[in-house]
Amino acid sequence: MRIPFKNSFLSWMMKKRIHQIELFLKYPFQVQDELLLNLIDRAKNTEFGKKHSFSSIKSYEEFNKNVAVKTYEEFYPYIKKIRNGGKNILWPEKIKWFAKSAGTTNAKSKYIPITQQALEECHYKAGKDMLSIYCNNNPETTFFDGMGLMLGGSQYQNPAKEYMDGDLSAILIDNFPFWVNMHRTPDLATALLPKWEEKLEKIVQQAVNEDVSSLTGAPSWMLILLNKILEKTGADNILEVWPNLELYMHGGMNFSPYKEQFKKIIPSPKMNYMECYTASEGYFGIQDQANTNELLLMLDYGIFYEFIAMEDFKKGSRKTIRLDQVKLNTTYALVITTNAGLWRYLIGDTICFTNLSPFRIKIIGRTKSFINAFGEELVVENAENALRHACRKTKTTIKEFTVAPLYINQNKSGAHQWLIEFEKKPKDLDIFTKEIDDFLQTINSDYQAKRTNDLILKMPKIEMLKSGTFYKWLGDKEKLGGQNKVPRLSNNREIVEEILKMN
Repeated sequence: MRIPFKNSFLSWMMKKRIHQIELFLKYPFQVQDELLLNLIDRAKNTEFGKKHSFSSIKSYEEFNKNVAVKTYEEFYPYIKKIRNGGKNILWPEKIKWFAKSAGTTNAKSKYIPITQQALEECHYKAGKDMLSIYCNNNPETTFFDGMGLMLGGSQYQNPAKEYMDGDLSAILIDNFPFWVNMHRTPDLATALLPKWEEKLEKIVQQAVNEDVSSLTGAPSWMLILLNKILEKTGADNILEVWPNLELYMHGGMNFSPYKEQFKKIIPSPKMNYMECYTASEGYFGIQDQANTNELLLMLDYGIFYEFIAMEDFKKGSRKTIRLDQVKLNTTYALVITTNAGLWRYLIGDTICFTNLSPFRIKIIGRTKSFINAFGEELVVENAENALRHACRKTKTTIKEFTVAPLYINQNKSGAHQWLIEFEKKPKDLDIFTKEIDDFLQTINSDYQAKRTNDLILKMPKIEMLKSGTFYKWLGDKEKLGGQNKVPRLSNNREIVEEILKMN
């Protein structure tokens, strides 16, 4: 039996949480300072805590002095100890799960520890907050009367170990509280299937018979699922299958390249899109206002934030500042200390603040995800904004893309090679290419300087890929489904060459 939204316990719980959010909006610095000292006190008897004299730390200044900022590679020896059976290493709680994530330089995957406290006070709290904020902004919503379709990854028991490895989404789904499962599809066994194609088929079989009112999952994979739904049902759009669909919650990748495709297959002005900033390491931000890509920085999830100005970071500095020192429109590398035992951890993301009261942010990109083969400093945000501009100007839509340098060869200028899989191809590829180039020169002075007279960089080279090429590449890498995604920018040609061979 489904519980009517307006009279449910869920409604009361959501309203209660709004008052708690208002507390950290009013006292952001006090909330963060208290949180840090609580984390330190909780972990003072761990191996890491003893080594760094946590029991004597009474202020941020002492914490800053005792604990160095670390990358995953520098942090890994501690994680390795835990995975080899070590107890009380980073956090006093037993580690039952490791979220598997890409992005490390010395291995195929990162393994991020997930504690019970992080599940409850960060990830699940964030999920409830998304619903609380949505309900607060949309008081007439009825989406709790329907089912939420959640598209996640997979997990597996590590052989001879007492913990699970897997996509964060799978870990969350497997441990959801009862009230979430009452409103969720597909069933748990299907949601956790390791084989993407089998999972996709079973989700379609179950979902077409449900009254789905909300969607959650990565945009690229969700589009594949929705198109499978249309294929199976013969419907012209998703609203013919799920007339009460009203909300799509997404995160983990930029939504801009996909938005027009969603609007096409969900043709309703009442459809709402809600973004979050989530990673294996934690949940950081939620879109709390409609019609903006700003995200409210969530300050009471057991995560203490520090920031390194990218100007300093590029020079090798790891000098951090706290929340009370940040400035608007300055790009920062994000440093986090968490209730999963990550201490001054350099996550690899870059953000900028768009508002300081309350603190709202935009995700800029990655500290490592950029192209600087010729001194052009092209970051992900530049590329995605240029692509969105070109699509709008030429009335085209894309499915996926990736970019890599074509290196200078025999005194010939270099270029950027864009591999693009189009949903709707441009009538004139040269015009599409010029729109990208002109836009990049407008927003990136380093790129513009390198493009002057084609001296170092020539016009971008665009390769139109066959439909399904990126999907096949991900399949060959065993990265279908879950949180896996196509890398947007690379400073080398390894990924591009692999995809071109397939095309």
